[in-house]
Amino acid sequence: MPTTQQVLDSHIAAIDSGDMTSILSDYAADAVLLTPEGTFRGHEEIRPVIQRVLDDVFSTCTHFQMLQKNVEGEIAYIVWSAESQKFSVPLATDTFVMRDGKIVVQTFAAKMVGKG
Repeated sequence: MPTTQQVLDSHIAAIDSGDMTSILSDYAADAVLLTPEGTFRGHEEIRPVIQRVLDDVFSTCTHFQMLQKNVEGEIAYIVWSAESQKFSVPLATDTFVMRDGKIVVQTFAAKMVGKG
């Protein structure tokens, strides 16, 4: 069974590659994603949220910095910043709860400043 650290590293690499199949494979089928825009359950609801972040930030990312990465038991916490052609993201944070090698809960919040 992969450790929390291994799942987190896999998930970060999948986000970096933009491979939606790999990204979603990190989540349990009934995973929950909590964001300021709402709560999303399961792959079908989570997919468009991730796709929007990929499109708005990571597909045209010109700078990314991992500011903090902590793992404690089944919980992982990251803080990051990024610049893309569409947005400046001075601060973003994700918390993940992992069980049985899958993400079962994720929270996400970011300050995203549009560029025109």
